Order: sequence, then structure tokens, then C-alpha cells
Amino acid sequence: MVGTSEQKRKQIEKEAREILRKFSSALGKVKISDKKKKKLSGGYREEGEGTREDKDFRMRMFENAPEKYGDSIIAEKKEW
Repeated sequence: MVGTSEQKRKQIEKEAREILRKFSSALGKVKISDKKKKKLSGGYREEGEGTREDKDFRMRMFENAPEKYGDSIIAEKKEW
């Protein structure tokens, strides 16, 4: 019984090595183009219409906030 499980383990190991070899050779054939970084000036965002507000998200955020004042969430930096 011990010999059978040892043979089975060696067979699985051999199959795993073959799968890894095929996978690595397939990865070697992948061509990746270089991405050119877009140069941003000043680090400001472009003004625009923005996105539509998500009222459900806003409601959940206010429900989960430990402290709030009117329409604002009171939070401290690095306290979360």
C-alpha cells in the first residue's frame, strides 16, 4: 500500500512539473507593449460634470459613521 501511494505521489509530481513547464513556455511567448505614462501637469484633476451621486451609498456611509454633524462625518486621521 505504501509503494502505491509513493508511485502515485511521484506521478502527480511529474504531471505538475510538466504543467508548469508548458505554462512557463507559454508565458515566454506573451508580448507586452510598453505603456507610456501620461504626463500630468500640476496634479490637478480636470473639471467636468462629475458622476451622479449614489444616494444608497451615502445613506450607508452615514449609518456606519460613529460621529456625524449635520451633513458631515466627523473623523480623525489614522484612527480607523
